[in-house]
Amino acid sequence: MSNLLVINASNLETRVALIEDSVISEFYIERKRDRGLVGNIYEGVVLRVLPGMQAAFVDIGQEKAAFLYVSDVYDENAVVDDDGGRPRNRSTVPIEERLVEGQRVLVQVAKEPIGTKGARITSHISLPGRYLVYMPTVDHIGISRRIEDEGERDRLRDIIEESRPAGAGFIVRTASEAVHPDHLRADMQVLLKLWEDIQRRRQGAHVPAQLFEDHDLILRTARDLFTTDLDKLVIDTQRDYERIIEFCQTYMPNAVSKVELYTGREPIFDAYGIEIEISRALGRKVWLKSGGYIVIDHTEALTSIDVNTGRYVGKNTLEDTILKINLEAVDEIVYQLRLRSIGGIIIIDLIDMEKPTNREMVHTALVDALKSDKAKTNALKISEFGLVQMTRKRVRESVVQYLCEECPYCEGKGYVKSRETVAFEILREIHREAEATSGDELTIEAHPEVAALLQYEERDAVRELEQRFDKHIHLIANRGFHVEHFEMSTEPARRLQSAR
Repeated sequence: MSNLLVINASNLETRVALIEDSVISEFYIERKRDRGLVGNIYEGVVLRVLPGMQAAFVDIGQEKAAFLYVSDVYDENAVVDDDGGRPRNRSTVPIEERLVEGQRVLVQVAKEPIGTKGARITSHISLPGRYLVYMPTVDHIGISRRIEDEGERDRLRDIIEESRPAGAGFIVRTASEAVHPDHLRADMQVLLKLWEDIQRRRQGAHVPAQLFEDHDLILRTARDLFTTDLDKLVIDTQRDYERIIEFCQTYMPNAVSKVELYTGREPIFDAYGIEIEISRALGRKVWLKSGGYIVIDHTEALTSIDVNTGRYVGKNTLEDTILKINLEAVDEIVYQLRLRSIGGIIIIDLIDMEKPTNREMVHTALVDALKSDKAKTNALKISEFGLVQMTRKRVRESVVQYLCEECPYCEGKGYVKSRETVAFEILREIHREAEATSGDELTIEAHPEVAALLQYEERDAVRELEQRFDKHIHLIANRGFHVEHFEMSTEPARRLQSAR
């Protein structure tokens, strides 16, 4: 493995792993019944204006009202800061003078609903294409910071300036580097047409109304993550392989040859060693190669990460031992933040170091490691107590929040995998077992709620596996099983039940 995108697609869920330098750096998941909202555009209605918080609640047709800050309310007279393509007002006009209850507003989801909080929205619309991001509310041209060559930045700026309509704002994405002007202009025309369509749908819409839905995870992956520095994109379903090929032929024909259909017998995430890393991402304790370990704990307000020496005893002085553990830990911590999609306030409790030079060395290593993170981060100096206070921009639920639910056995003090996650694990295990064994029967014994989910809501997936491998699949509910526990056997169900 080098640099590649691996996509595991099914009728149930899509999982994407970004591998950089042979290491899984980012992981995304989207279930068909639970599509994300970020990027979607709605005609909403203001439910309540909160002067004390300088914010408003807006009904966009979701279960929870969305949250709109004053800085995200479009004001054509305000000065605007460009924050990586997501504009924000710099204005002193209070929100109660901009919005009233019952007012219709055009908004876009900027952050997914997380926990008990509704989605965060903005009235500054951003429409992403392959090469450009169109911002109809901002007269501005921005160039991705990752394009460092000044000559190339000037070239791109000139192309957009010559081609854009008066007053139209665009951010030039990293993928635009060295791209022919015709491709940039074509992308611009697609985005302008899309905005016209949204404006047309808005006329006469009954609020709340969804006016635009962003691509699913597969096409967003091709659009946003399939950059020139990746060696290939691998996907395991013929239908979605063809969709990506069609997308690439339209927007990036040079990348078509890098798209590969996975046809191996082993599940794709097993073949690339990704399944093991996902399991690690759900664990509280992560071991370091030296024998030390970190412990990751989540609270409502922040994430705390504790560094421990564990089994490592070192070879020289105690200070050298501590320095080695801390340096190894900060690299692993940055990796875990990206893999687990942890955001918000993060407190890192390093092992105490006496020498100021060592503290500075560890902080420098942390800052250098964070440079590879696409999310915006800010890490303060190590305090006298050995603590690092940092923030990481949060735009979606963490892996733990998405894959797990509050544990009924401990009243929310910990987590167990959700019924859906266990059910999907069982389906993948059926795939593995069916490939590896002969015979025409498989019997699965699981927690009653998991068994019921497979028997009813996911029965089509079970039938598909039966037809694919020509096996009868039997499901047995066992009330004595933990929700995460299941057993699989090639014994017929009647023989297994009679033996109990």
